[in-house]
Amino acid sequence: MVVGLWFVMQFRVLFLAISLLLLGVGSALAEVSEVRIVGDGAPTRITIWSDMEPSHAAFLSESDGQRAIIVPFSGVDTSLEGTGAGGIAAWTVENERLTFVLDQPMMIARVLSLPPTGSATQHRIILDLETVSTARYSSVAKRDRGRMKRYLARANKKDQPALPVPAVIRPVPRAPDGSRKYVIVIDPGHGGKDPGALAVTHGFEKTITLKAAKMLKEQLEKSRRYEVRLTRDDDTFIELEDRVSIARAHGADLFISLHADAAANKTVEGASIYTISASGEKRINSEASKNNWRMPIEDGTSKEVGGILEDLIKRETKTRSAEFAEILLPELKQAGPVLRRTHRNAGFYVLLAPDVPAVLVELGFLTNAKDAKRLQSKRGLKKSVRAVKQGIDKYFDRQDMLYAQH
Repeated sequence: MVVGLWFVMQFRVLFLAISLLLLGVGSALAEVSEVRIVGDGAPTRITIWSDMEPSHAAFLSESDGQRAIIVPFSGVDTSLEGTGAGGIAAWTVENERLTFVLDQPMMIARVLSLPPTGSATQHRIILDLETVSTARYSSVAKRDRGRMKRYLARANKKDQPALPVPAVIRPVPRAPDGSRKYVIVIDPGHGGKDPGALAVTHGFEKTITLKAAKMLKEQLEKSRRYEVRLTRDDDTFIELEDRVSIARAHGADLFISLHADAAANKTVEGASIYTISASGEKRINSEASKNNWRMPIEDGTSKEVGGILEDLIKRETKTRSAEFAEILLPELKQAGPVLRRTHRNAGFYVLLAPDVPAVLVELGFLTNAKDAKRLQSKRGLKKSVRAVKQGIDKYFDRQDMLYAQH
């Protein structure tokens, strides 16, 4: 029965008057010899064979209840069409665009561009589609409306350079109900040669943060709502910039760095949350440039427009970080003592990701005997971790509501 869900439909299109399938180089013509659609929506794969290396762009569209994936390309005078499979009802080539009409909400989860290998002489471009919720599809389609308009405007200009093909876009992880899983990266502070704070009850911060991170990962994964990654899962030292890069590489929806504080005054106790400060914001551009933290701005965008879009992304990231911090605060208060000014701002390096909402959580003070004992006990640490997990759940509950409203 499962095998029966997988359809293979092959279309052979032999013609010379077609340009590079997915907005190719200059005005050169390409021959597309085969389009193959395989799958049942979980996932569905589209493979296109071409005698030239293609560049690509694809956009979601939603109009009058019809959903489609549109791939614009130039120089096509011929009208072609075919039936589909695996969530694709049909496809057409018309008005300089390839349109895949969908019979269920799907998004492009991964794109691969493969050069000729062995005796093969053709390039392949592979698009993997994953089913998503109706709300998620509508949200992205609304965003893509403006993106496609700008893209086509640039494509109509003479000598417009082709867009490069990303090597890999990670598959969209899915929850049991078919909706997209939220990706969370947890960063256990310190590690290896960097032990962090020393507890008055003996023991190091790096040990406590690793235990907390593994505990939090386990709790989150039980819900099957999240895909969880750790920046380290043993006593290893990880550079700060690598921790941020790991979060970005995984396409994290949230980055949480776990720590335990220290103070000269041994009476100071309680948890706190840090988000990016004004001084920290000033470092983002330089660190992003140094570490190649490239934001998702379309190539070819003018410097002025690109700067505006990058500022908007950074502003949205900062807003979401603060939203999560405010949601997490009352949960931490239920789990144990907190500092009087619990939500604080700082320029910690792990908060510098320009496009990943991030917080640094200090679970307590290891220089305070009560806090140290609480965090080194299984019961006390579990209570703090449960509070963080509940904050995460409430934060993404709000995100789901926002998606549903758009």
